Amino acid sequence: MASGTTEPAPAGPGADAPGGSGSPGAGSPSAGAPGGRGSGSGEGARGRGLTFRGDDGLLSRVLALREGSIIVVTVVVAIYFALNTSSFFTSANFKTLLPYFAPFAILGAGEVFVMILGEIDLSIGGTYLLAPYLFYKLSATVGLPLVPAVIVALIACMAVGLINGFFTAIVGISSFVVTLGMLFALEGLTLVISHGEPVETPGAQVHATTREVTHVVNGVQIHLPEQVNHISTFAKIFGAGIYSELIWALVIVIVLQVVLTFTRWGLHTVAVGSNKLGAGEAGVHVKLVMIRNFVLCATAGGLVGILEAVRSSSVQPDTAGANEILFYGISAAVIGGTLLAGGSGTVVGALIGALFLGILKDGLILQGVNANYLLLYLGLSIIIAMTVNVYVQRVRRGSHSA
Repeated sequence: MASGTTEPAPAGPGADAPGGSGSPGAGSPSAGAPGGRGSGSGEGARGRGLTFRGDDGLLSRVLALREGSIIVVTVVVAIYFALNTSSFFTSANFKTLLPYFAPFAILGAGEVFVMILGEIDLSIGGTYLLAPYLFYKLSATVGLPLVPAVIVALIACMAVGLINGFFTAIVGISSFVVTLGMLFALEGLTLVISHGEPVETPGAQVHATTREVTHVVNGVQIHLPEQVNHISTFAKIFGAGIYSELIWALVIVIVLQVVLTFTRWGLHTVAVGSNKLGAGEAGVHVKLVMIRNFVLCATAGGLVGILEAVRSSSVQPDTAGANEILFYGISAAVIGGTLLAGGSGTVVGALIGALFLGILKDGLILQGVNANYLLLYLGLSIIIAMTVNVYVQRVRRGSHSA
């Protein structure tokens, strides 16, 4: 879906990174040499070329952002559900909402780096499914400690991204074909090693301990033994804590947005997505950038798989669920303003797109929508939201042209 911002100028021999996704334009002082750092003044931080007068309202300032229109749409949807569902704006529902959007935000953040290149990675559904089983095998069968088992499982996902990048950048096969084949291969491999049976996630078990609890009965203090359930520190960090997935999502989004906006990696990513030939002539290692971004995306898929397995305390060989969360991750990136054609995108937008999807799904469930109609309404709502998104951005672009 078009994000509504102007297309970045193609990179020529004298330009390192075209404008877009928060990077400086090709004519900016910091973009003249390959690897030059951005100044942070690109359109990812504010509307490119837009100026604000003193009498501009808050709404116009929000809409001037690349993510502005989807922010407005998300707020409108949240207000709608708040007015029609009394339990929407409650702390209990907030805790329920977190697992609905935090995983999508992490997947979308990784997908943004690939989609800015004009590519796509469907294999994140496969790494999402495989990584928890690798973690289980390494911990329960091999006897590796929990954290090293997570690291090794993620390294395996990085290897998957390396293969994707090799066949796309070096061999020259379409990323859609490569990652689709990898998705099927990883899902099949997971079913083979798991025998199609779910297992308990190592380190995520709930432990019960007996503690003396003081009660006051008729003014007299008495001590009674009570069982208290708790989870390990590992589980609290890697998904089972109430806010752990949200913290992971926010940290990853912030770090990757900074990388995309201010570092050579990010500037080169935008340059390659805008014009591979021009970026190569400017000294950018195009193939290396592509491989590196595929590695990042595949790793994000594996991390989400482990976080979700720890949160649910079980590893499920559910290929349908993996495919669903795959498309939610891609949808979050697209809804957040990343162009499918490449050359432009924002990680923060993927977070907002994921929040929109989470609010939409949570709100429909709270309204008691029949499960048979849930996906229908969800799909129609996404199309409507994106239509509004594109329309608002066209109006903004037209006003800017005027």
